Amino acid sequence: MSDLYELERAWRAEGASAVCGVDEAGRGPLAGPVCAAAVILPPGLEIPGLNDSKKLSDKRRRELYDVIIAEAAAWSVAMVDETTIDEINILQATLRAMEQAVAGLSIRPAAVLVDGNREPALDVPVRCIVGGDGRCACIAAASILAKVTRDRLMEELDRRYPQYGFAVHKGYGTRRHYEALERYGPSPVHRKTFLKKFYARKESAGPLG
Repeated sequence: MSDLYELERAWRAEGASAVCGVDEAGRGPLAGPVCAAAVILPPGLEIPGLNDSKKLSDKRRRELYDVIIAEAAAWSVAMVDETTIDEINILQATLRAMEQAVAGLSIRPAAVLVDGNREPALDVPVRCIVGGDGRCACIAAASILAKVTRDRLMEELDRRYPQYGFAVHKGYGTRRHYEALERYGPSPVHRKTFLKKFYARKESAGPLG
C-alpha cells in the first residue's frame, strides 16, 4: 500500500475503526461560500490517482469525485455562505463548515484527520496535519469533494451573474475579476469583508489601468 494510507493504518492499529479526513475549499476567494468535506474510506481501499486536489487537473478531480462518492464508506459536504463569512470571519466559517460536514456523516468517526493547523470543535479525537491533503488518503479525498462541489456551485453562480466570470476563476481575485468589480460593483454573493482592501486601493489609485 502507498504512503498516502499510512496515517489511516496507524490510527486503525490503535483501534480507530472509522477514520475520517476533513478538508476545505474556498477560503481565499472574493465571492461565494467556503466548502468543507468529510470522508471515511473503507479499510483496504486504494483509489488510483488519489492526491491533493490542487495537484490534479479539473477533469481528473471530477473523475475521482465520482469514484470517491461511490466507494467511500461515508462522505458529507457542507457549505457556509458569504453572508456568514462576513459575520463571523473566514476562519470561523471554515471551522463551522468542517464541523457540519463531520456531523453530516452517516457513520460516526472514531478519529478525524484535518488538513491544516486549526481544529474544528468535535467530540472525537482530532489530529491536524499540515499538508495533509498530500499526505493522507482520506484528507485527499475530502479535498477533492470540497473542491469539485464548490467549483460546481461557482459555475451555477456564473449563470446567474455572468459578468464576473465565476466559472473561470471560481471567485478568486484575478485581474478579470477585479476589472468586473470595477465595472459592475459587487454582486450579492461577494464577500464584503474581502473587498475592503480593493475599495481602499480603488479610492487612492483610481480605476484599474
